[in-house]
Amino acid sequence: MASSRTVDPAELRAAIAAISPWLSGSGPEPARPELAAAVRLSLRTLAGDAPGKSVEVRVPPYAAVQCVEGLRHTRGTPPNVVETDPRTWLELATGLLGWAEAVESGRVTASGSRADLARWLPLVRL
Repeated sequence: MASSRTVDPAELRAAIAAISPWLSGSGPEPARPELAAAVRLSLRTLAGDAPGKSVEVRVPPYAAVQCVEGLRHTRGTPPNVVETDPRTWLELATGLLGWAEAVESGRVTASGSRADLARWLPLVRL
């Protein structure tokens, strides 16, 4: 039986398709519920693809997940944190932006020895 946290790939694709004109620069910014759905579903997909609790990925104000195998974090500031804005996260999740480029340009902050998500990205292609 699938977990209630498992993401239906068709649902993820639909959420990404709804915001793809904005990501590609040919459409207006999506409504908050559309943007939230795309961020949350893609983060849950990452957590499913890279199970674990050693890295916290934050995309404020929409969601945060813990992922990647390793020592589990339980209190305070996690030792491995990735944080970015919704647009950058969705560009990474769809392959429009590479991990190294995002980190080097400062669009993503990644701290800790396990905070490199390049191995699991992109999650879905446009």
